[in-house]
This record gives sequence, C-alpha cells and structure tokens, in this order.
Amino acid sequence: MKHTLFIAVAAAALSLGAGTASAQEKKQLVIVVKGLDNPFFEAINQGCQKWNSENADSEYECFYTGPASTSDEAGEAQIVQDMLGKPSTVAMAISPSNAKLIAQTLKTAAPTIPIMTLDADLAVEDAALRKTYLGTDNYLMGKRIGDYMKEAKPDGGLVCSIQGNPGADNILRRAQGWRDSLSGQEGLAALAGEGGWTEAAGCPVFTNDDGAKGVQAMTDILAANPDLVGFGIMGGWPLFGAPQPYMDLFTPYADKIASNDFVIGAADTLGAEVDIARAGLVTALVGQRPFEMGYLAPSTMISLINGEDVPDPVFTGLDECTKDTVDTCIQK
Repeated sequence: MKHTLFIAVAAAALSLGAGTASAQEKKQLVIVVKGLDNPFFEAINQGCQKWNSENADSEYECFYTGPASTSDEAGEAQIVQDMLGKPSTVAMAISPSNAKLIAQTLKTAAPTIPIMTLDADLAVEDAALRKTYLGTDNYLMGKRIGDYMKEAKPDGGLVCSIQGNPGADNILRRAQGWRDSLSGQEGLAALAGEGGWTEAAGCPVFTNDDGAKGVQAMTDILAANPDLVGFGIMGGWPLFGAPQPYMDLFTPYADKIASNDFVIGAADTLGAEVDIARAGLVTALVGQRPFEMGYLAPSTMISLINGEDVPDPVFTGLDECTKDTVDTCIQK
C-alpha cells in the first residue's frame, strides 16, 4: 500500500514538474511599460492577458512587466536590460519613459531579437533601434486636444500645459500637436501670442505622471495667474489619478467651463475621467485604446519574429468625448 502510494505521489510530482517545465519553456513576448502604478498600463496588461487566454496552446506567451513607479526611469531601463539577457525573451515591446535612456540601453545591449515600441516611441533619430511603433498617434492626439480648446474659445488667452515625464516622447509629441493646433503654426517650442494663445510663466509643468502633483500644479498656476483661461492636460493623470482633488479644484469653475470662459482639454478616458466629463468639469477628453495596444502587441511581435512585413507605425484609434457624447464616445 505504501509502495503504491509512493508511486502515485511520484507520478503526480513528475506530471506537475513536466507542466511547470512546459510553462517555463514558452517563448516570452515581453512588454515593458513605464510603471505598474498607472491604470493606463494595467489596461495594456489586460490586453496582454486576453491574448494569452486566447492562445493558451501557443509556443509563445505575453509577459508584462515594468518598474513599480512611472517615475523610475532608470528602473525601466534596468528591466529592459535584464529581460534582454534572458534566453526566453524572443521579442520585446517597450513603452519608454525616457526615450533617450532606453535608446542608449538598446545601443549598449545590441539585441538580436525584434524590438518594437508601444504607447510611446523613441525619438525620431533613434527610430532605427526598433522595428515598429504600435500605439496612439500622439501628435494627432495633442492636436485634437488643442482643436477642442480652440473651438470652445477661438479668441485664445493665457494657458498652461500639464505634462508627464520630460523625456517621454509621446508626451512631447502631444504637446507639439497641441501648440500647433492653437497657434496655427508648426514647430513652436512655446506659445507667445500666436493665434491669441500664450503659455503662462512656469509652464509647461512636468509631473512625472503623478495625479496629485498635477492637481497641485494647476492649483498653484491658477493662484499665480487669475487671468488664466485654460489647461491642456497631456496625460489624464490628474483626472484618473486624483479625481476628488481635481473635482474639488474645478467645481467652482463649472459655470465658466459650461460657457467656455474656461477650457480644459485632457488626454485619456480612463476611470473617473468619464464621470468628470459627465459632470461638465472638462471641455473634452481625447482618449487612447491601451487594451487594444496590449492585445495587438503579441501578434505584432510574432509577425516580426517571422520576418513578415509590419507597417511602421501601427496606430490605434482615439476616443473623443465631451459632456454631450460621454455615454457613447468610447469604443467598446
């Protein structure tokens, strides 16, 4: 009896070990994001896991990782370096928090596997380090934020942009699109009356994707500039990361926002942002599709592994929401 029990237990252990080995032997399609503390990137993870659930028998698996905080640029670079050193990593999609730092990391590592960018791209001069970019057309996104603000307040005024990491290429492209829209010109580094719009002193404000820091920055800018007429928010962190402080700050402006005397164009349509739009505390939201990015990234990486032609870039769409369209504006 004891002998039979031992054989059964041993067989079960061998079976379990074989299953574990099989899982470990899967080739990993690695997604490295800016930080795990941002719900935007969690939506990318959900897309990655959806792909895994639909491709359970594949020789590949989508592996999602990143530093704990979006402010940890060096941590992201280290994770990229570490994952490139693993034999199981057969392709990688990176959302660079600091485009220059990630570019240098790739130059040093000189990977032989396919590399692509996701959500945020490398700078134009470093584009050859990756095969393609999958994500939002960030210039267009910023331009649409500006379009809504300009349509609401065509005479312009004093404004400020709230941005994230100063080295994040996606945010810089949005800011350029926003300025180009408002000014009617291309390539301006700051607004100084062009098209009627001027950026306030101390702007743009870089918040490292920290929602509470963004709300505090807007509080300070408003206090210092009583004639301010609006904000261009290049990432939705103050709205989805600190929704109650945001609403506390702008509820007194509700009538001005409704009459377009004060305009706020903001990125993303995550979490509480939709409720904030419904409450009339933002002029317009221009949202991204992070789930789609995470879902499409594994298949894109497999295509690159197989040497197939993949367009560069591959743009996912935008969801544009106002108070009047908030219940129907987001792609399901």
